[in-house]
Amino acid sequence: MKKSVKQMNLERRILKLLSGLPLQAAEQLFADPDLQSMQEYANNVSIKRLGFNDHGPVHTRKAALNAIMMFRLLQEAGIKLSLETEGVGTAEDSLTGVIFAALLHDLGMSVTRSAHEIISIQLATPFIDRILDASLGRDEYLRKTAIRSIAIEGIFGHMATQKIHSLEAGLVLLGDGSDMEKGRARIPSMLSNEPKVGDIHRTSASAIQKVKIHKGSERPIAISVEMSASVGFFQIEEVFFPKINYSPVKPYIELYAGVIDREMLRYL
Repeated sequence: MKKSVKQMNLERRILKLLSGLPLQAAEQLFADPDLQSMQEYANNVSIKRLGFNDHGPVHTRKAALNAIMMFRLLQEAGIKLSLETEGVGTAEDSLTGVIFAALLHDLGMSVTRSAHEIISIQLATPFIDRILDASLGRDEYLRKTAIRSIAIEGIFGHMATQKIHSLEAGLVLLGDGSDMEKGRARIPSMLSNEPKVGDIHRTSASAIQKVKIHKGSERPIAISVEMSASVGFFQIEEVFFPKINYSPVKPYIELYAGVIDREMLRYL
C-alpha cells in the first residue's frame, strides 16, 4: 500500500494525539488497503474528472487532524460533547465518531459529486461496523449505536446543506472546512489554465496560505486564516463562514482572517 510522504506525516501527527478506542479506529483505517484505494480513486474522480480540489487521503487526514485539535481545545475548556452530555457515551466515544466521519466523509466522491455525502454514508458504514465490532464488547449495543450515529451525522452534515445538532458533527464540518490552504487547489490549477465558471473559488483558495487552529482569547477555539491577497476573503465569506454558521460548535469559535503582514479581521 503506497502512501505519499504528506499522507504518512499527517497520519503520524494524528496517531500521536490519540489513545484508546480513537487510536484503534485510526490505526485500523490507516492500515486498510481497500479504504486507501477508495480514497485515491475518489481523488481521481474529484480532480481529473470533475475538476474539483483534493478529496482524497491527504484531505481527509487534514480534516481529521483539524477536528481532533478543536476537540482537544473544547476538552481543555471543560466543554462536554453531545454523547457525554446526553449520558450515552464518553468523550472517547465522541472522538471516535469524529475520527470515523472525518476520515470517511468523502468516499462518495469516488462515484459522483451530487449527494456524495449520502453515498459516503453507504460506503463508510461497513468500515465503521467492522472496527466497532472488533473493538467493543458484544453487549455494548448502545455504545456502538451512538458512535455509529455520530459518525453518520458527521458525514451527512459536512457539506453544510443539512441541519446537524451534535457538537461532534459540528467538529467534522469545521475540520473539513478548515482544510483550505493553497495546496489543496494546486493540482486542479496545474491541470487546467483555461478560464471557466467557478474559477473565483479556485483563485481565492490559492490565496489561502495558512490556517491555524489554536486557543482563543475569549472562546475555546480560534481559527486564524492567513492569505497572500485579498481575494482570499471570498473563500472565507462565501465558503467557510457559512459552514461555521451551520455548525453547533459556532458559540465556541473565534474566526480571524487577513492578508499576511496586515491587520487580521475578526469575524466572530
